[in-house]
Amino acid sequence: MIEPSLALQAAINAALSDSAEVAALVDPMNIRSGSTRPDEMPCIIISPVTTQNLGYASGNQKTARILMDVHIWAEDDGIDTAWKIGFAVCNALYDAPRPTDSFVFAEWEKPLVRWMRDPDPARALCHGVVSINAVVMWKE
Repeated sequence: MIEPSLALQAAINAALSDSAEVAALVDPMNIRSGSTRPDEMPCIIISPVTTQNLGYASGNQKTARILMDVHIWAEDDGIDTAWKIGFAVCNALYDAPRPTDSFVFAEWEKPLVRWMRDPDPARALCHGVVSINAVVMWKE
């Protein structure tokens, strides 16, 4: 298996790209992983934050808690567009994404979203952060 946060990142990306509700608001080409600054609007950027290795579970599986942020960026139009995207993202991630062949979910917390303005005063952007907290298990 690849590093567990990268596997979760790929599963979240697939869940968002497959969501008709998200795709109606954000071009699937603008859903990506990486840095947290936007290059196209609106966009969703998935970035790992923390991976805590928890040890072994039954069947000699390894476990890790992964905290991940899903950043939502949109032009500030009274924040309606960004909020709609945030709601669609939360709906798409309300339940855990489909596990892959390489891992399964042991825990999945419902998404938490918070909103802020872009600190760059030259840009009128709305920035939302959806926080994900999951425990995954895998065998090597």
